[in-house]
Amino acid sequence: MRKQVIAYLHTHWDREWYREFEIFRMRLLRVFDNVLEMLAKNKIPSFYFDGQVSALEDYLEMRPEAEELVLSLIRHKKLFIGPFYCLVDEFLTDKTCFEKNLEIGIKTAQKYGCKDFIGYLPDTFGHSQNVVDILRDFGIDKCVVWRGCGDFPAEFSWCGMDTVNLVRGYFHDVFSLDCAVEQKAEILKKNLDLIAEKSKDTLLLPIGADHLGVEPDIAQQIEAVNEILKEDYFIKLSSPFEYFKKVENNFKDFEWNDELRDNSKTFTLQGCYSSRLDLKRINVKCAYKLDLANRFVKQQKVSKYDTLISYAYKLLLQNQAHDSICGCSTDDVHLENLIKYKKILQIANTIIDELKLANNFDEKKILNLSGKTFSGIVQVKSSKPLDGYDRIGAKKGFDKYLLTNTQKIPVTEDYCYIYTYLAEVENLKPGEIEYLLPAITPSDLKITENSLENSHISLQIRENKIYVNGVQMSLFDFADLGDSYNNGPKADDKGLEFRVLRTKIVLRTKTRCALRVDFEGAWDIIPLTVSLDKKSTFLKFKFDWVNTQKNHLLEVKFNLKNPIREVFSEDMNTLIKRNFEPEYDIRKNLPDRRGLEARTNTAPMQRGFLIDEEGNNLGVVTKGLTQYEIFKNSVYLPILRSTGVISNPQNPARSTPAGPPIEVEALQQIGANTAEFYVFFGNHNAFRDVMEQVFNYIIV
Repeated sequence: MRKQVIAYLHTHWDREWYREFEIFRMRLLRVFDNVLEMLAKNKIPSFYFDGQVSALEDYLEMRPEAEELVLSLIRHKKLFIGPFYCLVDEFLTDKTCFEKNLEIGIKTAQKYGCKDFIGYLPDTFGHSQNVVDILRDFGIDKCVVWRGCGDFPAEFSWCGMDTVNLVRGYFHDVFSLDCAVEQKAEILKKNLDLIAEKSKDTLLLPIGADHLGVEPDIAQQIEAVNEILKEDYFIKLSSPFEYFKKVENNFKDFEWNDELRDNSKTFTLQGCYSSRLDLKRINVKCAYKLDLANRFVKQQKVSKYDTLISYAYKLLLQNQAHDSICGCSTDDVHLENLIKYKKILQIANTIIDELKLANNFDEKKILNLSGKTFSGIVQVKSSKPLDGYDRIGAKKGFDKYLLTNTQKIPVTEDYCYIYTYLAEVENLKPGEIEYLLPAITPSDLKITENSLENSHISLQIRENKIYVNGVQMSLFDFADLGDSYNNGPKADDKGLEFRVLRTKIVLRTKTRCALRVDFEGAWDIIPLTVSLDKKSTFLKFKFDWVNTQKNHLLEVKFNLKNPIREVFSEDMNTLIKRNFEPEYDIRKNLPDRRGLEARTNTAPMQRGFLIDEEGNNLGVVTKGLTQYEIFKNSVYLPILRSTGVISNPQNPARSTPAGPPIEVEALQQIGANTAEFYVFFGNHNAFRDVMEQVFNYIIV
């Protein structure tokens, strides 16, 4: 029986990737000039602009004269835009940012007259189950996905939402190939046959590819192909919206109520979650600090910052596009990312400083914006000596109050020491402003050259190994023959273990103590500082070192008592459960034929994970370490993944390229590196408590 194929014209638009933003934008001008002309002359019925509005804004910034035409085409449902501002990675984006992405995207799309939206997510590297509820919150009731689907039908219910699985992906550039129409028809039939296996009477066919324009004679080519395929298929140019209407009764036949990270049918490129960890660190910092500034603005009900906050979020979302935050682009692209991140911090910090000045904050005032009662240790910076407080550092600079005051300018004499102090907070209620006190309760800290403890948690060093509440923690180095997308493990690589070389007390106060531990490996010494606050339930670990080696993977290893079968990971600010096969070893399961990506026991996380099984208990909160790996009774936390090519054709874990083989020297992460994480033991409530301590929404 001849089947109908609903085809839609599109281009998948990465703002930046293997070329830099402005270069891709100049290509965008050529591509979209042509698309608008074809739409205006009715050469094509419609065009789907990749589910994001940032590309349209980038275009209109250079072609403002085209705005009236764009408005007309959207009004007549020939051009579809939104709902997202940018196609961000779903696992490296917290809930606040993902909501901002939709808020800004829909507001912009509606400004241009677009009213019809699909949660269009064709190329992100797997899909978070939590995006479905967020889409619903914004009135979106349908979704399109690809990567991460297992052996799924073309239509299914994903966490209760009507969802389309692009069985053969979004990448169909057959009409742009330089070959005879008969050959194009043959290629199309092979793909349509595979789509038909997972579809019913109607098929969906995306026509387009990355940064690809529409062929001028596309309608004539489709007419010619239809004549050749007339016994099997009839291709109709339309939009995804018509397809959803035609298959509206098919979605309940198959239900899936979990995340989409299966790589048996499509690459999910899980190594990107440990690529360029410098980007991940500053991304987490920016998301937190911008949210803090936004909370302060709302608490003070100051509308003059709204445009500035929106601008900063746009910069952040641009950096969270999947090929950007995943670290899969050129060095120049990521240099631009870092500049944008620095701009975001400049904006957020200045907003906070200006609001503090407007509210006469002095060095000892504190405001709780977390929504929950807060107790704990906070750091205070002051150009004035504060008697009775524990001083832990000093650095020269200008006082922020002077820098923020528009009635004064700093002069040479104002360049002074800015001191850092520790202060204690107890039961500070939400929205309250109080004065800090040096120390409220007696200290329970104890420190020696080989131990650090308080009444809740302890660290000991025995026989050149670290133990945290009895759990052994070590440092391992593995070969990495991979690229920005996938870790490339060497078969049977056991890794090289670092040993504890020496220890030294570096801070001893009644509020905080710290121990320096130097790890010695085959090629370098890596220093670690472990600190503990009084009455704290967690230890802070911070590595600061200079990486001198290439093509390797540096991981912290925690050994638990039993094989690890389930882990709770933070995803969109909630904890989700993932199941693992602890005996699975990627190094014994590397692909031996083309088109495969090795299954891994790695998983992405946003800011932490929790193992809370019988006999196994460990919690880790991080600042920009966004991946973990399970093997037997151990969990590995990557603190550095050093490779040097966007896509290595010889990657042992992925037998087909995932992008261009462009060498990117900065991906090796040579030079200064840092990694920061916090270790605790407890349940879900303990995880939330530690998270609130580490990422405290406190103005001080």
